[in-house]
Amino acid sequence: MLSRLMSGSSRSLEREYSCTVRLLDDSEYTCTIQRDAKGQYLFDLLCHHLNLLEKDYFGIRFVDPDKQRHWLEFTKSVVKQLRSQPPFTMCFRVKFYPADPAALKEEITRYLVFLQIKRDLYRGRLLCKTSDAASLAAYILQAEIGDYDPGKHPEGYSSKFQFFPKHSEKLERKIAEIHKTELSGQTPATSELNFLRKAQTLETYGVDPHPCKDVSGNAAFLAFTPFGFVVLQGNKRVHFIKWNEVTKLKFEGKTFYLYEKKIILTYFAPTPEACKHLWKCGIENQAFYKLEKSSQVRTVSSSNLFFKGSRFRYSGRVAKEVMESSAKIKREPPEIHRAGMVPSRSCPSITHGPRLSSVPRTRRRAVHISIMEGLESLRDSAHSTPVRSSSHGDTFLPHVRSSRADSNERVAVIADEAYSPADSMLPTPVAEHSLELMLLSRQINGATCSIEEEKESEASTPTAAEVEALGGELRALCQGHSKPEEEQVNKFVLSVLRLLLVTMGLLFVLLLLLIILTESDLDIAFFRDIRQTPEFEQFHYQYFCPLRRWFACKIRSVVSLLIDT
Repeated sequence: MLSRLMSGSSRSLEREYSCTVRLLDDSEYTCTIQRDAKGQYLFDLLCHHLNLLEKDYFGIRFVDPDKQRHWLEFTKSVVKQLRSQPPFTMCFRVKFYPADPAALKEEITRYLVFLQIKRDLYRGRLLCKTSDAASLAAYILQAEIGDYDPGKHPEGYSSKFQFFPKHSEKLERKIAEIHKTELSGQTPATSELNFLRKAQTLETYGVDPHPCKDVSGNAAFLAFTPFGFVVLQGNKRVHFIKWNEVTKLKFEGKTFYLYEKKIILTYFAPTPEACKHLWKCGIENQAFYKLEKSSQVRTVSSSNLFFKGSRFRYSGRVAKEVMESSAKIKREPPEIHRAGMVPSRSCPSITHGPRLSSVPRTRRRAVHISIMEGLESLRDSAHSTPVRSSSHGDTFLPHVRSSRADSNERVAVIADEAYSPADSMLPTPVAEHSLELMLLSRQINGATCSIEEEKESEASTPTAAEVEALGGELRALCQGHSKPEEEQVNKFVLSVLRLLLVTMGLLFVLLLLLIILTESDLDIAFFRDIRQTPEFEQFHYQYFCPLRRWFACKIRSVVSLLIDT
């Protein structure tokens, strides 16, 4: 009996897994879950730990062994979704950005959204012009260090904190000036609320970027916001489609389709897994922001005529239901333990990266920008051309705008620099090679590379030999890119082959059924009824019997020839 109990306890221990979730303030929450625990169980544990009631805006994100990001599905097993070896590591993030963050009922919810947007600002996902950037950073300073105090805050104190991927001395002075003169007396809650109101007005608010390419091969970032679907290229928002104008979302392999009332937008993701993740995010965001009730949610399929494809269903409440539920919350406001901001050199968890002022000016422009993002600026990516996909039997349609107002709605300058968000999970070191390539690409285009218009000294200019060498490498990298046109041709050929295979299969089944009806002695009621119909008897005696005799004659002649030879 003792051995039986010991074996049972060992089996139960094997069914428990350790999970670590990184929170928005960079702290960690560790718990143990059972093997068959659903995502909802882990999420509820986390929300209970955070004392969070307005939890529908948040989710748990993880990265699979293939480095693809996913949102944890609450109706499925945690262990089966992660497909990695324990202990499991995940991140708690905002999944659905509130359309009006100031309307959130509880301060704890606003604080968590504030932490998410502050993270977006640092990662380069919330891109804005210099004046807006200074105001946002000043609100962060006021919320986390309080009023300006000459005794505690010496000259240049704002330069010790990291707000953006790139800083400049002029921007740091502007941040300090706003903090000193305009925000004195604001409590942390008030500063956070003003920060949210300011961030909400930006074009890239709520953007969770998905890197893709358009039909011309130009790099683009696709995203879903509380207000609709957006496409970002360079420093412009080239497309904005409201949720009520989106009629269908679909993907096939690495190709993503968005159906509007008049056009079909086509983009290409890096991998089929990334395209499926993009499609699922679109389905969830459209259901959350567009529908009136969760009972209206339907299962969505990416299948076509011949293949099953993927099926997905959003399993949560919609935005309107969340707001109605929040209005019914009646409890004492929970205590908030704010993590005060400290200088970046002493707290890597706040800065997520090196201080820019310690980087030489010749390299300051290219921090947190990769080779691929450098290549992006070499192309004319100011506009994206939507097409009607040839695989759907439609023809090419240029996207022409007839009025200035409509053009301004679709194409809007979002910042002083190109949109190039960094990795949202962990800081990625920038290689020396990447910095030089980015400098070259920016010089070729003659574009400013800082977050504000700061002139660089001539000492930072590469020599002619360096330009020629790096230019050759850029051309080699460009030639190595996959061409969307070739992918379209391959997809068309595959579709034709699939159609031929299905047609041949149907013909084979019909031939087999015909042979069974005419040659077999099966006395089944179904076959007997068919044989007794006048049409079948006419077909049998007028067409099938002569055809059978002709085939038999040909076969006998061939056999006789083979015997004679």
